[in-house]
Amino acid sequence: MTSSAERPRGPFRGKRAVDLALLALGAVPAAVVGAACALAIRADDGGPIFFRQERIGRDGRPFIAYKFRSMLDGPNPLYPDASRITAVGRVLRRTSLDELPQLINVLRGEMSIVGPRPTLAYQVARYDEVQRGRLAVRPGITGLAQINGRNELSWGERIAWDLRYVERQSMRLDLEIIVRTVGVVAFGRGVGGHPTDDPLATVPESGATPPSVTDDQPGLDATDSANSAIDRQT
Repeated sequence: MTSSAERPRGPFRGKRAVDLALLALGAVPAAVVGAACALAIRADDGGPIFFRQERIGRDGRPFIAYKFRSMLDGPNPLYPDASRITAVGRVLRRTSLDELPQLINVLRGEMSIVGPRPTLAYQVARYDEVQRGRLAVRPGITGLAQINGRNELSWGERIAWDLRYVERQSMRLDLEIIVRTVGVVAFGRGVGGHPTDDPLATVPESGATPPSVTDDQPGLDATDSANSAIDRQT
């Protein structure tokens, strides 16, 4: 794992070109599928098509991430409430098509096809120095964590996979992750989960300052533990 004295390297050379090439190849089918999703959402309950939320990108820069709306219009909990998910939303989530609009973020240079998933500001505020290494690259639509457990992983495990990606990223690894993502999506593995009791992900109370990762939070120690488990798998 990258030590705290080292600065994680940024994206591999040519990564942006790979993203744009993949976008060009998939633009037409993505537009067709996206249009069908948009029509289904609008026909389902007549509400907005897109869900927008501020996420944290490369080097800690905030941006607005796009998704197809899968929950009822109006205030919703941060973590999915099954009673609030629409009929169309259940299909979108099961097939991961709710993430399709993030191709817009890739086109705008805010995200990449492959990389750590973008997280919320309060979660980033809880990172320790090592965990902040996942911000060295653009966030992605899919990544090592998504093909190795996805939402069933704890946050320490997710971040360990993300740091592994930052350290080992290459064009070959990106293509391997994309291919493996197809199988994960096809079988719906890891769609559920969202460990809401994980201190790194627990929603802070209104007006409360997110606690430091070092204050009995699963910071470096938990990430190191998860990384050891990853070492046993790879």
